[in-house]
Amino acid sequence: MLRISDFSKLSGASVKALRYYDQLGLLKPAFVDSESGYRYYSEEQLLTVKRIAAFKEQGFTLEDIKTFLEDDVSLHVVKDQLASKKHELLEAISTAQRQLAEVNERLRRVENESKKGPRHSRVAIRRIPPQLVASIRDIVPRTRLCVLLEEVTQYVKAHGETADGSLMILWHDRSTLEEDHEERVELEVAIPLTRELPDSARVKVRLLPEVESAASLVHDCDPYASDCAAIHDALDWASSNGYAPVDSEPIRETYLTPDQDMYGRMRRSELIVPVQNISASSAS
Repeated sequence: MLRISDFSKLSGASVKALRYYDQLGLLKPAFVDSESGYRYYSEEQLLTVKRIAAFKEQGFTLEDIKTFLEDDVSLHVVKDQLASKKHELLEAISTAQRQLAEVNERLRRVENESKKGPRHSRVAIRRIPPQLVASIRDIVPRTRLCVLLEEVTQYVKAHGETADGSLMILWHDRSTLEEDHEERVELEVAIPLTRELPDSARVKVRLLPEVESAASLVHDCDPYASDCAAIHDALDWASSNGYAPVDSEPIRETYLTPDQDMYGRMRRSELIVPVQNISASSAS
């Protein structure tokens, strides 16, 4: 007979585990001293500990293992439990394979992103083509921006569009971009579409007009911030290079990094400021 401490060292099962096995009725001591309360185990019980360890390695619970150790357990019961575990493991493998594929795809996107060069580009003048979008325009506290983006995203998905296109914000009140502004602001959130969708009371499907000339600035944007520093860079550059903003057209901000690809607080965005060349106009 072996005291529990000696049996623990020999079997590899901790004293705590052996006591728990006793509590569950999984492995009772061969003898318990009524006066001292010491637990004693027989050498033959080492086989039971090995069997328990093997079943645990295969993912069986202690309740499952208890059934396997019953003296009169039928092979039919064993077969059912093994089949159930097999199904559970196959589902776990399928889930792990899906997760691995998603992680590999995420890794591919990160590697591609790292090849794009500087996170903050220079301002460039470019043409913005017309774009069919689903949008919501409202006057709300700026803190509700994410709520509006989610609302239009869910609407688009409900109508069979993937909503994988870049999310856009149209700032109809320019002052809210140029300063720390916490009051209600007029803005429009939009998602590019591949086809016409029906309107709703909240969501409108429309064609964003072409912008013949826009100052474009790709930069890292903090969507949690209450102001946008990039607007100052774009406006200063435009003024220094003979351009003036077109006040009748809203400034656009396009999120180039999807929500699921954000790391930290920043996401790559493109600021689009409609401008006109005043130096050319003056020369003519």
